[in-house]
Parts: sequence; C-alpha cells; structure tokens
Amino acid sequence: MSVTADKVRVFQVATGNLGTETIGRIRNHPDLELVGLHCYSPDKIGRDAGEIAGIGPIGVIATGSVEEILAARPDVLTFHGVFPDEDLYEKVLEAGINVVTTADWITGFHRDTNHPHPSGRRVSEVIQAACERGSATFYGTGMNPGLAQILGIVHTADVSEIENVTVTESVDVSCHHSVDTWKAVGYGRPVDDPTIPDSLYKYTAVFADAVYLMADAFDLELDEVTFGYELGACTKDIDLGWYRLPKGSLGANYIRYRGLVDGVPRVETHLEWQMTPHTDPAWNIKGCYITQVTGDPNIYSKHMIFPREGMDLSNPENFASIGMTVTGMPALNAIRAVVAARPGIITSADLPLRGFAGRFAL
Repeated sequence: MSVTADKVRVFQVATGNLGTETIGRIRNHPDLELVGLHCYSPDKIGRDAGEIAGIGPIGVIATGSVEEILAARPDVLTFHGVFPDEDLYEKVLEAGINVVTTADWITGFHRDTNHPHPSGRRVSEVIQAACERGSATFYGTGMNPGLAQILGIVHTADVSEIENVTVTESVDVSCHHSVDTWKAVGYGRPVDDPTIPDSLYKYTAVFADAVYLMADAFDLELDEVTFGYELGACTKDIDLGWYRLPKGSLGANYIRYRGLVDGVPRVETHLEWQMTPHTDPAWNIKGCYITQVTGDPNIYSKHMIFPREGMDLSNPENFASIGMTVTGMPALNAIRAVVAARPGIITSADLPLRGFAGRFAL
C-alpha cells in the first residue's frame, strides 16, 4: 500500500497508559497524522482524543465501532492495548488497512502456541489470510520485546565466531501503573502460590518470540526455547500507592528465555524485574537494557534511557511516561517503512535500517 500524501494517516486503538502517551507522540510526529481514535471504554467515546490524553483538544473525536475505523480509510491502524484484539486485526487488514501493534506480538510463535484462535486455526494463519485478502501488512514491535532485540542483533555486526547473545531488561517496574497486568503476572500473590510460574509464562511468553527473532537474524536454527525463573518474595508489606504487595508475596523476578542448539544456550532474553527492592532474593537492578555477546571479540553494552532536560521527576506520571514513550516510539517510527513493506506478516528482520530511525524535531 503506498502513501501519496506527505503524512501517513493513522487511526489509533486504545487509550491506556501507552495509548494515552502515543496520542501526543503521533500528533507531533513529522511522518504521521492522527485521523481517528478507537476506544473500548464507553465513557471515552465522543470525547476529544487530546482531552483524553491530557494535552487539550486536537479535533479528533473518539469512536467505538470497527465500521467507523473502516469509514475513515486510514493508511495504518496502531494498536496499543495490553492484549491483542485479533477480530479487529482481521477486519481492518482485509479492508486494506495496515496494522502496527505493541500488544504481545513479534513473530507470532507465542500467540500460535499459547492462544488458540476460536476457529481452531493458528492466529498467524488468520492474520496472514486477512493480509492477503486486503493486500495489507501486519507488524508487531515495542521496546522489549522489540527494539531491545534489534539492539542485540546490531551489536554483533563486528563480532566473529559468536557463541552467545543475551539481551537483558534490568528495570524497576513500579512506575508501570497497570494493575491488571501485574495481577495477571502474579505480583502480590504469595510467592509459593503454585499458579505463579504458569502466570509468569503465559504473560511473558512473547519473549520467546524475541529469541526466535534474533535467531532468525543470525540464520540460527534453534532446537527449542526454554523458560526459567527465579522469584523474589517481599520482606515486608509494600504499599506503592497504586498497588499493594503483602509480605511474602511476589515482588521481583528473574526470567530467562533461552534458545538452545544441541543443548547449548545460544540466544537469550532475560527479564530482571523488581516492583520493590525489598525482596529475598533481590537483584541489582541497573535501570537499562544490556546486550552481552560472547565471541571474538566479546561485547558488553548498556542502552540507558534518561529523561529530557527539565522534566519534573517528582511527578511519578512523568517518570512513567518515559517507559511508555520508549515502548511506543519504535512502532511509530517504523510506520512509514511498514506501509511501504510487502503485504503479509512481517518482523523487524524485514524492515530497512530507516525503519528503526527516529526523527529530528526541526
């Protein structure tokens, strides 16, 4: 699908933590024009998108039906909900509208494996068929999984004889105020609750996608991707203001997704998360994304993110917005490249280098 106008016409879906942030980011992006907003909450429908985002009216009124998305004829739909809406994806793709999503999708392995489609078909088959009917493109990304793995890949460009590549997210997650997310993952449940491992896997298994994405870039055929975890129990009652963690409940974790070849870990994604530092065990949270490459030579790199000059970090909402910005911008910056890409499901391996480039504020 080609775009003849100067800007790509974008219809956004969802206005949670991430979606609220991306409204302003789309509006200020030199490549993009926000032409619509789809909301699931009835109380938001009919309101101005800018008012929902707290930036003042921008002249885009929130709607709530798929028909209104199709009638707007956008070039691309951006989806920023916590969990996918595959029925929505199918309808807009077959109508010729491209989709860029930050919800639980990198390669499709996780959705195909752990979330069967009601039709009995694999989710990726349903989406690919819709892409073919509408000659549209479907792409999933984010910060992690997403950009973090791209950083891992490019850090090997000057390495010979790679032995292992590990990408680690080492972050304090208490600024991510999504109660539903953390309840689903298991935070706040007693650390010996036998349901926690399954919950952790169910809601982080998209990181297996991340391992497969890296392996694909390395032309490495994996035998399997394994899941491992360690749990940190709160050593006292924790009240974050927006979430409570009783003593003895899950307050931190270390998760490993490892891609194995002949039983040897070759490509890995690790998640070192803490909701509070008061856990046993506790980890040395570094507040960054780390790439470690074992080979000739060895590489160790930190991707560190700092607030823009003058940001008031005494306001926790400002601090949280940084995380939402770095999650949403890899999707927004890739939109023009996605719209120009071949129809069908694509991954970051299919995009040109400019698909990972930001834009200057001129």
